[in-house]
This record gives sequence, C-alpha cells and structure tokens, in this order.
Amino acid sequence: MTITCKLLLENHAQDWQEATVHPFLEQCQLGIIQPQQFNTWLMQDYLFVVEFTRMVGRVLASAPPEHFDVILGGLAALKDELNWFQEKATQRQLNLNIKKQPTCREYCEYMQSLADKPYPVQATAFWAIELAYNQGWQLPGKMPDPYNEFAQRWGNTDFTKYVKLLSQQADEVLETAQEDIQKQAEESFLIVAKFEHNFWQMAFHTAQHESK
Repeated sequence: MTITCKLLLENHAQDWQEATVHPFLEQCQLGIIQPQQFNTWLMQDYLFVVEFTRMVGRVLASAPPEHFDVILGGLAALKDELNWFQEKATQRQLNLNIKKQPTCREYCEYMQSLADKPYPVQATAFWAIELAYNQGWQLPGKMPDPYNEFAQRWGNTDFTKYVKLLSQQADEVLETAQEDIQKQAEESFLIVAKFEHNFWQMAFHTAQHESK
C-alpha cells in the first residue's frame, strides 16, 4: 500500500496527538502559561526556525520544478516570520543570541541530516513540521492575548491551505517512490512527531525547573 500523508496520520494517531496536544498549548489557551515558560519556547523556536529556513532551502534544491512555487512561498513567509520573532523578542526584552537547548539542537541536527535523504522523505518531513505548527496552535481554539497572535500566525486558514499544498506535493512523490523510500518517509514523520512533543516538553518543564 502506498504511503500518503493522510494514512500516516491515521496509522500513527497517538504519536501525532502527542505532537500537537500538550499542556503548554492548553495553558496558553487558558492564559495561565508562565512567562518564563513561554519565553523559553519563543527563544528556542526562533533558533529552530533559523535552521528550518535552511532546511527548506535544501528541500527546494531537491524538488522538481513544478514544486518550486509552493516551496518558494514558504521561504518568503519564513523571512517575515524570522523578523516577527525578533520583534516579539524585543518587546519581551529577550536576548535571542543564546545556545540551543539539547532538544532544539537535536531537532536542528535531524533537519540537517535530511539533506542526504531522497526528496519524498524531505517533502514528508517538511509537511509534518508545518502541520505540527498548524494543528498545535489551531486545535486549542481561540487564545487570549498575547497568545492569540501566535495562534493566528500558524492556525489561520491561509496557513492551513499552505500545509494542504505541502501534503499534496508529498503525496505526489510518495506515490511513485520505492518501498524503502516510503518506509524512510514514514520514519521521518514519526521522528518529527517525537521532536515536536519534546519541544513542547522542553519549554514547559525546563522553565518550571529553572523557576524552582
């Protein structure tokens, strides 16, 4: 059976729920997340997005020309996103010139390793990362200020449409991929799910520990 994005979500529903439903997001929705916890996430996520931008550039280098438009649109949005992160950090008086925490560093190293993988694997991981942002911030529902701005950035309908286009592109190349490449794509989906869960954990629990 050919692997599709929909099938990955169905076959690994529990893994994906853990990637996109977390007390960090629930407490943002309730407005009770601690500033230190949120700031930890924001600073580490900025560092992640820097490396993610490089990853998307490598995905573009591997992609067929007919996939360029969607990927280039994503790269253009990432330029705006990095500037936006910097503005939010300035507003919160945060220094983004910090080291990656272990979870962030390991996730970034994994994204770098994808450069050696076939394009269907890269496309699947790319879709999964963006979907995790989309659903993670969308599923809790409307959030109170200041967190609603973050939820809207990744939970809005335009971003949802963009993620759908990524899934269509991944499905297109998975359909003709050899079985071993499809298995690698499935593995990449599960690795992304694990890292997404761990990233929420990092911000939620590390900041709690530091405040003790």
